[in-house]
Amino acid sequence: MDLNMRLHQMSSAMKTQLYIENLTSIFNPQALFSDGTENYRFPAEPEVNDFVTIRLRTGRENVDSAYLVVDNNERYLMRKTYNDRYFDYYEYEIQLGFERMEYYFEIHSGFITCYYNSVGVCNSVETYYNFWMMPSFKTPAWAKGAIFYQIYVDRFYNGDPSNDVLDDEYYYIGDSTRRVTDWNKYPAEMGVREFYGGDIAGVMQKLDYLQDLGVEVIYLNPIFVSPSNHKYDIQDYDYIDPHIGRIVKDEGELLKRREDGSFDFPHPNKSATKYVCRVTDKANLEASNQLFIAFVEEVHRRGMKVILDGVFNHCGSFNKWLDKECIYEDAEGYAKGAFVDRASPYHTYFKFWEENWPYNNDYDGWWGHDTLPKLNYEDSADLFNYVMHIARKWVSPPFNVDGWRLDVAADLGHSPEYNHFFWKQFRKNVKEANPNAIILAEHYGDPTEWLRGDQWDTVMNYDAFMEPITWFLTGVEKHSDEYREDLKGNADAFFGSMRHFMTRFCTQSLQVAMNELSNHDHSRFLTRTNSQVGRTNSRGAEAANQGVDKAVFRLGVMIQMTWPGAPTIYYGDEAGLCGWTDPDNRRAYPWGHEDHELIDFHKELIAIHKEYKVLKTGSILFLHGEYNLISYGRFNDKEQIAIVINRGEETREVDLPVWRLGVKYQTRMLSIYRTTREGYSNESSMYQVENGYIHVTISGVSGMIIKGAGYI
Repeated sequence: MDLNMRLHQMSSAMKTQLYIENLTSIFNPQALFSDGTENYRFPAEPEVNDFVTIRLRTGRENVDSAYLVVDNNERYLMRKTYNDRYFDYYEYEIQLGFERMEYYFEIHSGFITCYYNSVGVCNSVETYYNFWMMPSFKTPAWAKGAIFYQIYVDRFYNGDPSNDVLDDEYYYIGDSTRRVTDWNKYPAEMGVREFYGGDIAGVMQKLDYLQDLGVEVIYLNPIFVSPSNHKYDIQDYDYIDPHIGRIVKDEGELLKRREDGSFDFPHPNKSATKYVCRVTDKANLEASNQLFIAFVEEVHRRGMKVILDGVFNHCGSFNKWLDKECIYEDAEGYAKGAFVDRASPYHTYFKFWEENWPYNNDYDGWWGHDTLPKLNYEDSADLFNYVMHIARKWVSPPFNVDGWRLDVAADLGHSPEYNHFFWKQFRKNVKEANPNAIILAEHYGDPTEWLRGDQWDTVMNYDAFMEPITWFLTGVEKHSDEYREDLKGNADAFFGSMRHFMTRFCTQSLQVAMNELSNHDHSRFLTRTNSQVGRTNSRGAEAANQGVDKAVFRLGVMIQMTWPGAPTIYYGDEAGLCGWTDPDNRRAYPWGHEDHELIDFHKELIAIHKEYKVLKTGSILFLHGEYNLISYGRFNDKEQIAIVINRGEETREVDLPVWRLGVKYQTRMLSIYRTTREGYSNESSMYQVENGYIHVTISGVSGMIIKGAGYI
């Protein structure tokens, strides 16, 4: 049972609170602490057969004995090794084997016995919340707490107009392509075939901006040859799309229309010879890859990293292996696609339901979408081997990419067993090619089965970051599809969700988890601050700009920059970009119309995040919660930082138990940054620590970062 008030089990939570109150009269359960950071488990990322020291913190002279309980049955008496003014520290050294090891603590004080696991103090053992270690599971050191920046390339910056997709260049999903000439135009509701012209050259030209912002890792949405602007319908995994790369050979004609304006069906793109030249001619493909090599080299020269979006569950109907559009059917150097000819070497790459060749439409599409044919790994060793080649290729010289983000990763394959087999092999191939590459997956729900050290490093952190924050600060679901007044400002719900879902990560996965407020699949966080439900089709795009609250937005960013994980900025969020869920969230970066105050605010908070190691790899404790107000702390053996967030409009006073962070008696703490309803400031204020507490007055819709400042 979670003894820190899990909202979704209120009856249990009420019993737990009574239990803690009874315990407090005998000993201090709030002094108990342990986690998987380097101060409480060392080495933090042990190898097979390593001896690992596991540490538990208790109140000073407050505990009679403490036991480490391993794999739910082996009990080891821990030894008290040292103490300070507030705490005793118990340790036990244990040797790992090859298998995952689970553990929790059993604590005795007088006639009281309690337990401590990953959600805190418990009055009974819940194995679901055991701490655990996986020998030899390491996540890249460079990614721990790193500042990521996500770029939807078509909407970031047009650095090379000569490669732009043209009007009527080809036909896709019901109509021909359109080149957007007004950079600030709102995306069309069905905007998959409209292109703004952003490209790799544009990202290169804005590297000074990204570096000045403080970005450490650039995450690019898919950039391989694809017919859509989102590029999750990949056409050729071996090459960067020349439309965002480089076109050196530009022959052929645009899509032909009949006199009535219609197209030749069923294969209109057979006449789109300009498109065929642009995306199949090896001169364009190789030139685009060379440009990307130069891009990665420049990013690395600046001390930053690059990760790519890997879409391996499905490809696109344009893909050269399927070739539903017949653009490779007569192209030089390409084999027949599986749609075109049953004898295609790619026949087993897809699952066909009927024998309807040539031009067989009866194939398995992901979620029934014929534009997204599902890849059939189970029946094709050639497909499996080729995708493993792709996994290695892009993280190896000469491309040297620093990792993969994996699209809909849990959907891959036709069974859970195969899914796990695939990702184990994927990890093996990627890590052999580039041991420092990161593997992070898009995933909704419990990721535990994939985070055992043999598959993914981490995930896009929806459950233990985006969701709780958006409910607490805005009351709106991440798509802006639902409003919950009962969750807005609900500190118990916030901490309960965070406490529960953070336990689904081991520490090294949590420290590199992609912590986003917005991305290409959900509404912009600034729009969510209006606490309104809507989409483009129901409200119109302009409504996404209305009623937004930049003060609430700044609170979200302050949490993002002080929470465990890798803060990930979705391009344009820092400049005040709004938008409903996709496609409206894919508006173009507002060059020339940026909110420079918000950009400066991001710069300053990013600088604080990077200055203090504790914000990247330190422990976290929830210090205080009440309606519209939360406080938590980050700490290690050298630094202690407290964060206070007041979502309400009224000024609040709160006493924070900073002793729990290890802040010593008769010291002071210093506020180093604050955001308020009116703006933000790095003006400092001093707080005297009295009996382990600081008394803080915080105005409405404000946040504060307060650090330990030393002895009087």
